[in-house]
Amino acid sequence: MRPVFSLSDRFILTKAFSFSCDARCSHTQARAGTFTTPHGPVHTPRFMPVGTLANVKTVTPAQLATTGAQMVLSNTYHLHLQPGEDIVAEAGGLHRFMGWDGPMLTDSGGFQVFSLSQMRTITEDGVTFKSPKDGRIINIRPETSIQIQNDLGADVIMAFDECPPYPCSRETIKASTDRTWRWLQRCVEAHQRPDQALFGIVQGGVYPDLRTEAAQQLATLDLPGYAIGGVSVGEPPELIETIVKATAPCLPEHKPRYLMGVGTYREMTQAIAAGVDLFDCVIPTRLARHGAALVAGERWNLKNQRFRRDYTPIDAACPCYTCQNFTRAYLCHLIHAKEMLAFTLISIHNITELVRFTQRIREAILGDRFTTEFAHWLAPNAIAADLDAPPS
Repeated sequence: MRPVFSLSDRFILTKAFSFSCDARCSHTQARAGTFTTPHGPVHTPRFMPVGTLANVKTVTPAQLATTGAQMVLSNTYHLHLQPGEDIVAEAGGLHRFMGWDGPMLTDSGGFQVFSLSQMRTITEDGVTFKSPKDGRIINIRPETSIQIQNDLGADVIMAFDECPPYPCSRETIKASTDRTWRWLQRCVEAHQRPDQALFGIVQGGVYPDLRTEAAQQLATLDLPGYAIGGVSVGEPPELIETIVKATAPCLPEHKPRYLMGVGTYREMTQAIAAGVDLFDCVIPTRLARHGAALVAGERWNLKNQRFRRDYTPIDAACPCYTCQNFTRAYLCHLIHAKEMLAFTLISIHNITELVRFTQRIREAILGDRFTTEFAHWLAPNAIAADLDAPPS
């Protein structure tokens, strides 16, 4: 029998994990919290950089630590294909393998598997697909995903789910959501490590009633945390906001809530207002590899000629290594010279920018200034920059 908790601001999730609410916004559902893990605390709300293949692209762990990042995400699907979870386990686990001693999260691999729409077959048992690396046939079941993640050894692991595309019929979404629930129960049974927190994932497409039903169903399992999945798969931002507003309030308030694959200013701010705590996205490093920097909610293409003789930092108010030591002109030069250092320096800045953005929101919640300081991003007609697309 799982323990039943009362609704207070602090709950023990397992011996290794806890979540506390440090402050609440008086006008929204936003909260500032502390998620304690075996590798340290995560002060929420918090943006998490993505280290798909046990590395945040172009950035060393030491450089990553200077950005203010606390928790890093890695990808189960990609690590299973290369180098294999057995090698990671033999190396001492993911933390030691990649040299990151802070909290880590691994996704289930579900999103990547289901994106292989021409290469995979879904059944009740799991998913069979052809490896894009060597063509071998691979079968991943809910139990397989958990076993892989147990071997990788991240602090937080995700349940194996079915992530349907957008758009999709209600009937298809309903069947997919029901299967995700059945798979979650198998994941719970397969999970073997008490030093890892298993999060469930709410699916349901763009249908608020299906999202609400799924969230309420998942909450009955009393998991250490919950994620909202299946967003940012092609739907417009307005629908993402609708999904989050319908889902987050149905999740236990005494557990961390994680919105998967979202990292734009507007979407994070509005999700925080709905009660979400954690975010991840590839945006900061992907944009950096295209020569683009994030500055106060805007995307700047540093390849542009106007930066050739601009001897100021990307952002004079930014404390990152890049802004403290280099100019826009230098970065423009590196990009045109096709020097890899450009990607590293811009990635350091972009990660710092998004982490600092969520840190500023946290400070505003602690001081109950969230709705005034972030009114622009909370406005219904706020327009987010298209950060996910490569710059023109």
